[in-house]
Amino acid sequence: MESYGQILREAREEKNLSVEKASSLTSINRQYIEALEAEEDGIFPGEPYLIGFLRNYSDFLGTNTDALINLYRAVKIQEAPAPRELLEKKKPVFLVPLLFVLCVALLIGLGLWLYFVVLKVPERLAAQAKIVEEKSKPHQYEFDGNTQDVRLYVGDQILLPAENGEGAIVLTVSSTKGALSVLTPAGTQVVELSEERAVDVTGDGQPEIIFYVSDVDMHDGSRGAETRMLLKDKDAASITATISVGTGSESEARGDEIAVASAGSRPVIHTDNRAYPFTVNIVFRGPCVFRYRSDSKDVVDGYYKSGDTISVSNNNGFRLWASNINAMKIQVLAGLNTYDLEIGKAGEVVVEDIKWVRDNDGMYRIIVDNVD
Repeated sequence: MESYGQILREAREEKNLSVEKASSLTSINRQYIEALEAEEDGIFPGEPYLIGFLRNYSDFLGTNTDALINLYRAVKIQEAPAPRELLEKKKPVFLVPLLFVLCVALLIGLGLWLYFVVLKVPERLAAQAKIVEEKSKPHQYEFDGNTQDVRLYVGDQILLPAENGEGAIVLTVSSTKGALSVLTPAGTQVVELSEERAVDVTGDGQPEIIFYVSDVDMHDGSRGAETRMLLKDKDAASITATISVGTGSESEARGDEIAVASAGSRPVIHTDNRAYPFTVNIVFRGPCVFRYRSDSKDVVDGYYKSGDTISVSNNNGFRLWASNINAMKIQVLAGLNTYDLEIGKAGEVVVEDIKWVRDNDGMYRIIVDNVD
């Protein structure tokens, strides 16, 4: 019978990684890695934990995660697992025959290739260069009195109307890696993930604009920062920024909105000095219409029944919609800790965000944020 533990161990050894190094890179405790490779199921508190760690470790090693999970379940019910050939990534064995066929095809179609491809190469290169140039151009955003939801990239400019009505104050995005950094006449302003900040761009002590960052990658600045921008009403006592749920026409059709709450009103379930991937495990105790979105990926929805499970690894945040929140058991795995969440009553419809935020003290916290 095939051994998923042996496959994991061999994949790690092929990468020349020790158990300690793999544990450091994945934030998975060494004892859990050793238990997975030895197939010692009893060390895990329950099957959802084992599946969650198995999924994260397999994704890290580059093995076929779904096949490994099926192999584990087949072992549990004493069924014959899938052949090992399906779990391993096969190296191409047809390279030489393919090159031969390509050479013959090139000789036969040389005339057609010269006419249809070579003669049009300059035209295609010019078209591609134009597309690249358009994408790389910085964008400018002007205010017409309305709130703007945009994804900002390095080099983009925000034009604020000057107080005297002549010209504009230019703000330039300088970084979108880990946080939004904006160059202003008063200096660089940094807005962290899930932070709402009123910014004084002129240095006169009066904020002119509010930024709220709802999505930013901690490691890849090229992905930009999803930002809501709102002109500050200096006569108002307070302003609450909102962000739309979903993308495009979906959010417009539903009109879902989430208010940006103060840090003190959101339950904190985990604190660390850095943000790293965390896993949400869900075990369904009864029937439930459920949908979720991990980070900025597409929404996944469906109807789940008792005994179904979901395990999702997230970099920044996890949003869930549930028609009967008490029909599921929710657990969050962060670092070496596991947290059980109780966020509703039987029959209650709930929308919740589980996400990393960075607080004023510089620490990162995983919070549970209720969405109205």
